Amino acid sequence: MIYLLSQILDRSASRFPDHDAFRCEGVGLTYAELLQRANGLAQWLVAHGVERGDRVGIYLNKSLESAIAVYGIWKAGGAYVPLDPNAPLARTAYAINHCEIRCLITYKGRRSRILDLLQASPTLSCIVGLPDSFELDQSVTRSVTRSVTRCDWTNLPLSDQAPNVRLMEQDLAYIMYTSGSTGTPKGIMHTHRSGLNYAQMAADTYKLTHKDRLGNHSPLHFDMSTLDYFSGPLVGATTVIIPSAYTKLPASLSQLVQDERMTIWYSVPFALIQLLLRGAIEENGEGEKEKRDLSSLRWVLFGGEPYPAKYMYGLMEKLPQARFSNVYGPAEINQCSYYHVPPLADGEPMPDQVAPIGKIWANAEEIVVDDDDRPVSVGEIGELLVRTPTMMQGYWRQPALNERCFYRTEIANQTAVFYRTGDLVQEIDGNYHFVGRKDRQVKIRGYRIELDEIEAALVAHEQVEEAAAYSVPSEVGSVRVEAAVILKSEVTLAKEDLMAFIADRLPSYAMPQQLEIVSVFPRTGTGKIDRRLLQKRAVDSYRVAISEAYSVQ
Repeated sequence: MIYLLSQILDRSASRFPDHDAFRCEGVGLTYAELLQRANGLAQWLVAHGVERGDRVGIYLNKSLESAIAVYGIWKAGGAYVPLDPNAPLARTAYAINHCEIRCLITYKGRRSRILDLLQASPTLSCIVGLPDSFELDQSVTRSVTRSVTRCDWTNLPLSDQAPNVRLMEQDLAYIMYTSGSTGTPKGIMHTHRSGLNYAQMAADTYKLTHKDRLGNHSPLHFDMSTLDYFSGPLVGATTVIIPSAYTKLPASLSQLVQDERMTIWYSVPFALIQLLLRGAIEENGEGEKEKRDLSSLRWVLFGGEPYPAKYMYGLMEKLPQARFSNVYGPAEINQCSYYHVPPLADGEPMPDQVAPIGKIWANAEEIVVDDDDRPVSVGEIGELLVRTPTMMQGYWRQPALNERCFYRTEIANQTAVFYRTGDLVQEIDGNYHFVGRKDRQVKIRGYRIELDEIEAALVAHEQVEEAAAYSVPSEVGSVRVEAAVILKSEVTLAKEDLMAFIADRLPSYAMPQQLEIVSVFPRTGTGKIDRRLLQKRAVDSYRVAISEAYSVQ
């Protein structure tokens, strides 16, 4: 019986010892090799003080070592905390200090950042990935008076046995930090039970087998990576870790999909849009052999933000052998619904709307409520609340936030706990449709405006590639809506023409008061549009304009 995430590896190593568990840059790591290296890392961690429930940081670029780190930490009884290697130092140090991380798993290429982290993180005392021969410079030696144990990857042992650590399914398995509404990162706590339930549900829903090859597009600190690191190994599949450089080069990415014969894809829509527009999946006029062969893909999963219909159906046309599914679920609950997109029939017009988030999957339950937590009728818009065994335990050391994010009610004479997703949904024809974020709704002159609706109207224009809408504080007690768009390459479009286009699709009160055409959007580490930064820039610009206006007076 499997009840811990670490047991996934034991079972698959027994069944498929010589099968590649993970691949990266053409190099494979079999299940037998992964088991030995994970056990060896676990033995070293336990020998150097890691105990049941301890948080261990993973500060790695995408690599085979990241898989060893995940399973090695579990086998030592710890919980892994993935840290974004490209995040600002202060943000990384906050997570380390907030979680009281004593041991960090990294590699020598990050040594300059490690020196800074040692000064900013007094809890750090153990580092895997730096050789003993690596000298701490004098400034660090003066400020870091504690002893820092180090071990290079090449010096870690191989072992057929894991440490004798007793764990239960309710024990902590990983903490994933995500942006907080206040700007302070919040740590999402998942247990072995929630992670394993997700792994099993996803594997069943998407019919994963040991013959599959999953394309790991998302970095480890992004919740989408759990499909590749949990569900893939659960069934003995191969996970192909896609180096970050490939995610920025669509043509190289499509080449990798072809060469590695990937069968399962899971990413945010932006990656798929880039694959369609710039991934060399069209004939380029120089012959059919220049076109990528992506016929190995059998299932394309996407989630995290709306996928414009014109791009989704455009890619479906290029990949007729693949099923497409919209995957929905905040990181706090992993996943809770799906929608299998039906292909268009011959002559059927393309829908204007994005795909619904679908039906709540098995072993989960939902309630849709109004602002007073009263269930709404079918067809009415409300906030989606979900309870499921894939749900997080709570936010690390944030009792007030935990109190707000959970909804409790009585079901069958027992207390049932639901997570408040903050997402507004509407049930139509048996499927839930994402209407917008509860906190993406603004009120102007008494009218409720959904910023997602404005974005959908903008991206419906055939010359618009992407759009972002955001609110900007205006007069005291009021806000204004602004928007920015990226046009398709080698296209010119007047802002006035685009405003006229969306005026046919939006009520007058929902029209953005300012529209900007830009060449690139700022993005988060997971590829999503950084709307918070766009909003901040607009706020700063507005304040400068107001200040200049007053100075003239």
